[in-house]
Amino acid sequence: MAKKILLKIDNVSYRYADAEKDDYVLKDISFDFECGKVYAIKGKSGSGKTTLLSLISGLEKDYEGSITFNGKELRKIDLDLYRSRDIGIVFQSYNLLPHMSAMENIILSMDISKVKVPDKKKRAIELMESVGLDETQKDRRVLKLSGGEQQRVAIARSLSYNPEMLLADEPTGNLDKETENEILKIFKDLAKKENKCVVIVTHSENVCKQADVIYELKKKKAK
Repeated sequence: MAKKILLKIDNVSYRYADAEKDDYVLKDISFDFECGKVYAIKGKSGSGKTTLLSLISGLEKDYEGSITFNGKELRKIDLDLYRSRDIGIVFQSYNLLPHMSAMENIILSMDISKVKVPDKKKRAIELMESVGLDETQKDRRVLKLSGGEQQRVAIARSLSYNPEMLLADEPTGNLDKETENEILKIFKDLAKKENKCVVIVTHSENVCKQADVIYELKKKKAK
């Protein structure tokens, strides 16, 4: 049975507004992303990985070609709703609010997305447990947590509104090898057990080895 293609990038090119006419960061990129798989996007610095992530997340609309999510062109949908309901984003630096507890960070994400959850505290605890955290850590300020624990909270937060796709920007870049493998297991379980589409931008060969599909961006040669 064929997997559902969730996101399709078709012949996409992008250049900065002040760049020369032929000075593209990305040129004629075509990738498909299916539910139930983990994707690694690799490439050297300057190859356009972060730019591609910005395009996928709808932060930049001025591109050539087509990017569709569930068959709908990103330029034609409500991008705020898309980012708060359809995709979850996990950052290398976690981007948690340090003055709040782990549970408060997760609940805030639910509030922003306006998802209807009967018991937000209960749901936050369930999400924490799903990523390997226990209830005793729910009230701890995030700065009191280790790097691996903070990343788990960040993943739980991104799952708070049950998005179909997770975009992770160097999510294991600040972690040791053992913790990296633990975080990767969470991502793989989300793909295989919950049919999520997981896209990881990475420099890590370990991440690439454990991904189902690797897409590589080549740095454009200087003229």
